[in-house]
Amino acid sequence: MNVLIAEDEQLAAERIQELLNICAPEAAVVEQVDSVEDAIAYLRLGKRIDLLLLDIQLADGKSFEIFEKISTDVPVIFTTAYDQYAIQAFRFYSIDYLLKPIQQDDFQRAIDKFRRRTSGTTLEPIEITALRDLLSRPSRNFKERFLIKSGNKLQYKLSADVAYFFAEGKEAYLVTKKESRKYLIDQTLEELERVLDPAVFFRISRKFIVNIDCIAEVRGLISTRLEVKMNQTCEHELSVSRDRAQVFKNWLDR
Repeated sequence: MNVLIAEDEQLAAERIQELLNICAPEAAVVEQVDSVEDAIAYLRLGKRIDLLLLDIQLADGKSFEIFEKISTDVPVIFTTAYDQYAIQAFRFYSIDYLLKPIQQDDFQRAIDKFRRRTSGTTLEPIEITALRDLLSRPSRNFKERFLIKSGNKLQYKLSADVAYFFAEGKEAYLVTKKESRKYLIDQTLEELERVLDPAVFFRISRKFIVNIDCIAEVRGLISTRLEVKMNQTCEHELSVSRDRAQVFKNWLDR
């Protein structure tokens, strides 16, 4: 089984490789690309590919744009950070859609489904149009507030009042706007990625998720890394991981 991976986050790409080794040890990754342009270029080479594993959001656009520019009948498994309701709708259009962070059981089911489809799956133009429409619809299921325990009292903080989230060991915290107070929360950063509005919050690295409203400026560092400066007091040094730098720039510029 020859597999082409299109994923612009190195950690996510490594996770897919790991899952392939477990769930489909016969699979050979023929190429790993991080952009729509590179995926199209490789597909145009005409080399044999049995399965495409595509992240929806790549460095230079959404991966369904690939099918608007090149015709291919290779089966596709998409990966995405969109919420679960969108994922259920998307499953009408391809082999499967996997929610990040990808769980092994979900990946195994997708691979098993691919194996059952010996004739392959063709994405028709009408399906691409429908997929684009689904992706453009705003989600109404983003988390609006967080329950906070303070002594023997419970209070809540609105998502809109959070400057950034950070992980420390096995625990995660939110930091409020203005007063920069931190509060322990129950969710992990991986869970937060699923429930926060991606137009407002961005995970810049393994340890930090930032609110765009609290970014004062972004400075370039060596090796394409970026330093994020907040518009309030911040006890942490916030830098964008190298593999997310371009995606972060695209997110700021939309």
